[in-house]
Amino acid sequence: MSKKTWAGRFRKKTHPLFEAFSASIAFDCRLAEYDLLGSIVHAEALFRAKLLSRREALAIKRALAEMLTEWREGRFRLDPGLEDIHLNVERRLTQKLGPLGGKLHTGRSRNDQVALDMRLYFRNQTRLAIQKLEALARVVLDLAEKHQSVIMPGYTHTRRAQPVLFAHHLLAYVEMFLRDRERFQDLLKRLNFCPLGAGALAGTAYPLDREFVARALGFAGVCRNSLDAVADRDYLLEFAAAAAIAMVHLSRLMEELILWSGEEFGFLEIGDEFATGSSMMPNKKNPDACELIRGKTGRVVGALMALLTVMKATPLAYNRDFQEDKEGLFDAADTLCHCLEITAAMLPGLTVHPDRMRQAAEQGFILATDLADYLVKKGLPFRQAHELVGRIVRHCLDRGLLLPDLALADLKKFSPKFQKDVARVLKLETSLQARSVIGGTAPRRVRQEIARLRRRLRT
Repeated sequence: MSKKTWAGRFRKKTHPLFEAFSASIAFDCRLAEYDLLGSIVHAEALFRAKLLSRREALAIKRALAEMLTEWREGRFRLDPGLEDIHLNVERRLTQKLGPLGGKLHTGRSRNDQVALDMRLYFRNQTRLAIQKLEALARVVLDLAEKHQSVIMPGYTHTRRAQPVLFAHHLLAYVEMFLRDRERFQDLLKRLNFCPLGAGALAGTAYPLDREFVARALGFAGVCRNSLDAVADRDYLLEFAAAAAIAMVHLSRLMEELILWSGEEFGFLEIGDEFATGSSMMPNKKNPDACELIRGKTGRVVGALMALLTVMKATPLAYNRDFQEDKEGLFDAADTLCHCLEITAAMLPGLTVHPDRMRQAAEQGFILATDLADYLVKKGLPFRQAHELVGRIVRHCLDRGLLLPDLALADLKKFSPKFQKDVARVLKLETSLQARSVIGGTAPRRVRQEIARLRRRLRT
């Protein structure tokens, strides 16, 4: 019982099953550095409030700094019987300083202490995610610039639809990753407020300078309501949501790489460094890195769902349910950063097969929309043009033909509006050049977008 800081109220020891069930030290140990940094600043705040003498404050801060070094060097031994990282820090401090160490917890609770640690930890994780997303966006942009002239089929419903530049397709992911970056940047605006000083729920009765603490720890300000400071985890929900959306974007890219690298497509090949073979079939080259990223997306989405469920019915203020905000979110942060790193390392090693992409774009009826647009420009209403070209496609399907196989005389049987200039329309390059609106796949627009995105990444 002597290990429990709250033991005075209780007659019986904690049941061993509940002891193990409720302990969080196995995962909240990663908060140790932030707990120590927050404690150093709290000790200074206690001195400024005349709750510690200068000598006492210096001794506590010096001991905490030593403990920080011990932690970074792997010499800080944790005691699972102390429940969490906060009590481990406090116990180690009292081992160093005796009863003086017990003064550090004046004016704070584990409720505002853990809220502080989590905000510090996820502030760093948010900044790390921003860096990783920027790095990946640059890699995808480089890949797009390298393959600006490669033509491929664009798809809807996984069916060939219209020709696009491979670079244009890649730039869609750059846009997604930059929006992901903005989500994390926006999160920082709400995350970066200091909860320390909220106490257990009602604030502290001591004259602590909360704004000094916030400045010292790099926060933009203080949480203005003590109940809200310790009771809400919406910044973690935002982190989980931003991470889940980014992982979904990654997963969609991985799905396409898996398809495109298969023999049926043959659009590209994934580098050997990010593939594996089969233990039975010597011919296999499996896109395991892509599949793992696609699979790990479920972990991050699951972390968001789990935390939403935890928070949905917890009354104010703190509840022990909030212990469940850590494992899933820690894993989500780790998973996101690892997947972003793997993707950024893998993409430069892709081998792109432009001929296979173009061949796929030349098959089927991918220029049917261009043929309808041709008739519109000749004065036919679009709905009539659409129906007429549909009949032409049906005619070709019945005879095993493609649109370029049709002679002008064949087309004139469907409409006298077809003239010699229709031959130019039935070319991939013409189709691409025609889509020159902002955001279109025309080569000049793609070049402009690459330059624009370069500037955007620099800012």
